[in-house]
Amino acid sequence: MAVGVGDEDLPYSAAGPHNPWLIAIVVSIATFMEVLDTTITNVALRNIAGAMGASLDESTYVLTSYLVANAIILPISGWLATVIGRKRFYLACVVMFTASSALCATATTLWQLVAFRVIQGLGGGGLSPVEQSIFADSFPARMRPQAFALYGITILMAPAIGPVLGGWLTDSYSWRWVFLINLPVGVLSFGLVSWLVHDSPALLRDRAAMLKRGLNVDYVGFGLVLVGFGALQAVLDRFDRAGGLTSPFIQGFGALCLVCLSTLAVWEFYHPQPVMNVRLFRLRSVWLSCILILALGFTMVAATQLLPQLSQTLMGYSALSAGLTLGPASLATLSLMPVAAALTGRVLQPRVMIFGAFIATGLSMWFASGLDLSADFGALARSRVLQAVCVPFLFIPISSISLVGVPADRNGDASALLNLMRQLGGSIGVAFTTALLSRRQQFHQARLVEHITAFNGYAHTAGLDGVLARVQAQAAMLSYVDVFVALAAVCFCVAPFALALPRLPKGAGLGH
Repeated sequence: MAVGVGDEDLPYSAAGPHNPWLIAIVVSIATFMEVLDTTITNVALRNIAGAMGASLDESTYVLTSYLVANAIILPISGWLATVIGRKRFYLACVVMFTASSALCATATTLWQLVAFRVIQGLGGGGLSPVEQSIFADSFPARMRPQAFALYGITILMAPAIGPVLGGWLTDSYSWRWVFLINLPVGVLSFGLVSWLVHDSPALLRDRAAMLKRGLNVDYVGFGLVLVGFGALQAVLDRFDRAGGLTSPFIQGFGALCLVCLSTLAVWEFYHPQPVMNVRLFRLRSVWLSCILILALGFTMVAATQLLPQLSQTLMGYSALSAGLTLGPASLATLSLMPVAAALTGRVLQPRVMIFGAFIATGLSMWFASGLDLSADFGALARSRVLQAVCVPFLFIPISSISLVGVPADRNGDASALLNLMRQLGGSIGVAFTTALLSRRQQFHQARLVEHITAFNGYAHTAGLDGVLARVQAQAAMLSYVDVFVALAAVCFCVAPFALALPRLPKGAGLGH
């Protein structure tokens, strides 16, 4: 029987005789690199396309393939960790992620790189849910907010650092170093996890009991997850470029996704050993937390993409300079993680923190809608900082309260669901902002052109080419404004959901 911090009984702790904080740091290493890989390649796409003789549009499959593989493995990672063994599954994911990173760096054609990115996504997708379940099992309820502060650094800081690091590696060395940097980290992670992380006796007993009953493999569930979430990710990635809802591609894959995921929900609810434990959605804490973490992923990933994209396309920033506009925000998030952890559950009700933080995030998005083409580096950085200071007060209480009422042996399943919703939120946010940017830019350009005539003198002073360039730039800027307003509206609309979360006794920790 494992004993945790403060001598609380923690039968599923992964710490064994070691300090849980040491284990937390160890399992965060590989997960940080995996989350980093969701954004680090963004700024290298032009270089990859040029090196492999592909179009920029084709090179986006490097991103899509990784996200599709992630979306497939995330919902079933809890089941896989139970069947294979949590430590063994985590180590297998580290090996797959590290080896495929080396293969990505040696790829000579685009389709080789896409294939290796699929393997990388499958390996990396299992890391975050296992890390979160280890945190939940290795710390007593009263210390989970502090533990999730470290987890938040892993999940939230990596995407912000990715564009900066990717831009520097690409500009200074080669796009191949975007993948090679994973190798020493992967080797270090494998060694430390092998040495320090343990599968507790209770975890081993549960696995042995399940295997003794007979492993009733849910092949139908596997297939529905594979097709359903793969189709969903394809729809999200190709929505704007394929032409939106009028596209036969979007219609076909959208219908396939809807049928598969609807069937999956019913099938998994009644299956004795589901690969995706949808029965946990009966808990109010779980389904509300999934809605809230999806909204957090939606707004934060979209905003993280918007500012560097705006500064590069409209203000002429380099990839590195654009990434640096996110730097102060990363420091703000890092410094406020301990504050949010200290407040969660002890001083403030999680539902109150989440509600207030979503309102504040909406106001920060509204502030960002005031940016214009004259905005300097400081204005861009301040805009992002205002968004970033809210993130710890969302991520930590959502992650903590999502486990309220969840049986200890089902923490892995709950973590898988929460991580799936977070990633889907990010994918939906990127698809939404990309489509809205394109459509609103066309709208604003048409409206602006209406006011330019041969009689107002503007065309004569600026020249036709100059007028067109200014109109396009202004229309693009107005479309960014519209997107920030839309993100603010999303935050304001989702905030009331937080008030429906379970109320905890005053001063209580977050327990089962």
